[in-house]
Amino acid sequence: MAKARTTVVVEQIGSPIRREASQRQTLIGLGLNKIRRQSTLVDTPAVRGMIDKVRHLVRVIDAK
Repeated sequence: MAKARTTVVVEQIGSPIRREASQRQTLIGLGLNKIRRQSTLVDTPAVRGMIDKVRHLVRVIDAK
């Protein structure tokens, strides 16, 4: 039986203006580029690390 993959929904709540380039690139890597956009991602340690890096710009909506 295949293992169910948990997902996490991330919403951008802050602007990347006047932020470091690496934070802007992290938002793009998460699939976000405008405020109120949402992205559904597989919950992996890499994704959690990216969310932690820009935690002041995003909100985790739903973790299943």
